[in-house]
Amino acid sequence: MEIQISDDIVRRVHGGKDAPMNGLAIRARTVANFLPLMCQRAGANIVHNSDANYTGIRFDTKVGPVILEMPAGDGSYRLVHELPEPDEKGRTEVEMRRFPQIYKPQGIAHITAEFLRSRGFLK
Repeated sequence: MEIQISDDIVRRVHGGKDAPMNGLAIRARTVANFLPLMCQRAGANIVHNSDANYTGIRFDTKVGPVILEMPAGDGSYRLVHELPEPDEKGRTEVEMRRFPQIYKPQGIAHITAEFLRSRGFLK
């Protein structure tokens, strides 16, 4: 499933007719196709968030949502844990890991799944 967030409005994107077709969206779909079943059970959704300026894959884990953000330009993939409430420092998200773009989509899917599984995010 794909979700689009714009101006604080969340809406579902249906298949090929209103789905974005930019490079980041295609990369997110490619990585999502290689995710193992345990990630799909965690509710992996592709998110196009124009408010926070990212496209990524969101996992609804048992400790809150985790986002795998697709890199823009020469940047890195980011794995970010979104906090339900701001912590004592006022942060609403915590970056857990970065992956360079040297990996293929299968590698990114595998690294992400193993990171989430080994840290107790997935059941």
